[in-house]
Amino acid sequence: MDELAHGQQQDSLAYRLVHCKNNPALRRVLELAAQKSGWGTLSKPGHFQGIACHTSFKTAVAQVAQVSVENGRLHIHKITCALDCGFAVNPDMVRAQMESGIIFGLTAALHGEITVKNGEVQQSNFHDYPMLRIHETPVIEVYLVKSQADPTGVGEPGVPPVAAAVANAIFAATGKRLRSLPLRLS
Repeated sequence: MDELAHGQQQDSLAYRLVHCKNNPALRRVLELAAQKSGWGTLSKPGHFQGIACHTSFKTAVAQVAQVSVENGRLHIHKITCALDCGFAVNPDMVRAQMESGIIFGLTAALHGEITVKNGEVQQSNFHDYPMLRIHETPVIEVYLVKSQADPTGVGEPGVPPVAAAVANAIFAATGKRLRSLPLRLS
């Protein structure tokens, strides 16, 4: 979606909003994530944003990643997440699920390489397939759209948009499209 927006010389958020007229849940989460992240109004020089959204398990999710690239190294500073999961019976549990999904998604985005040598997978456990470490974990903010609709899924929906949001922010920072995981600048 970002590549299409860029090709049309349009803002990524504006382009998505135009193309989700028939999906009010997706529109609501895009608008909320943009508002809460300060989309397009970053005051820190050298910081860039990327946005992504998706729907699964009847839950709409949008995420904005804020990154910087210094000396060829990627720094993810913040992930802002908005979701519409219907009525949140336990909002704290929903936030925790989304936070853990974001961390799991960032692990895949930054470290998720599986290599095969002589027909054998080389990664066997967390010593050679690292999870995201605390010093790598950005600030994560999760916002729920208030709703009285039936509750929907919140386990997996936080995972898919995070790698895309980070990759889109990397493009904003560097002009380079990364299309495979793990995301590597070199």
